[in-house]
Amino acid sequence: MKTLRIASICLIALGLCAPVNHTLQAQARKKRLLVIGANNTVGERQGFQHDSTSQAMATLWNLGRESTLWDTYFKSDTYLLTKQKLPGNAKNLDYFDAVAFYTTGNFQLTDEQKSAILSFVRDDGKGFIGIHSAPDSFYDWPEYGEMIGGYFDGHPWNTFQAPVIVEDPSNPMVRHFPKEFATLDEIYQVKNFSRDKCRVLLRLDENKLDLAKPAVKRTDKDFAVAWIKNYGKGRVFYSTFGHTPESWDRPDVRQMWLEAVKWTMGLTQADATPRPRPAK
Repeated sequence: MKTLRIASICLIALGLCAPVNHTLQAQARKKRLLVIGANNTVGERQGFQHDSTSQAMATLWNLGRESTLWDTYFKSDTYLLTKQKLPGNAKNLDYFDAVAFYTTGNFQLTDEQKSAILSFVRDDGKGFIGIHSAPDSFYDWPEYGEMIGGYFDGHPWNTFQAPVIVEDPSNPMVRHFPKEFATLDEIYQVKNFSRDKCRVLLRLDENKLDLAKPAVKRTDKDFAVAWIKNYGKGRVFYSTFGHTPESWDRPDVRQMWLEAVKWTMGLTQADATPRPRPAK
């Protein structure tokens, strides 16, 4: 009995002293998504008040809950966009695995906040998700436009039945769509956008567009609808979908957002290599 007791004590001691497998612990922890649904309401470039912001945030919350892959945190301000320690149980960017912006307007962030957001993606390898009007934000912050892929430059057709082509049918974020489809939404025209820096997943079919509208500015007739890109160590997804409540009700569009969050969090893999527009 004495021998067994000594052996038991040794085993317990070994168990207590055994190294903790932090990789397995990290894999077991649910991911965390921070969703910023904020509009600038003062000064210049005040943001448009989208009726679908609440539905967008609720959809991302439900997708995380249904998939059991992530917990979602909502904020209608930019307070948590920092790496500084915050009081009162507030979580800073280090707590999260990806950030989603459904923002409009020219927000005033501190230099530390701007640096923290870029570092969160570029250096920490975290995820960034731009929803609909995210490029209609932070116009005085060029690095933001570089990260997301461009800036808002109008929506020539307003809300309409947008004719969409799937450009990358092997990509997990869009492979469930038919090759061509139409959806009721407001599609943005983007400036400072380059296929040399992004991999386009969806685009408009220019053969079904009224290109004579005065607001059409892209002479190349290239209107990207969704794209992905690597930004340093991190992953960026953007789609212009999401202006209308009907968009968030579509199961195929919801599936796109689910897969987008998964990819930006590193739960799935996809080729983000930039490439020219396909010939056909």
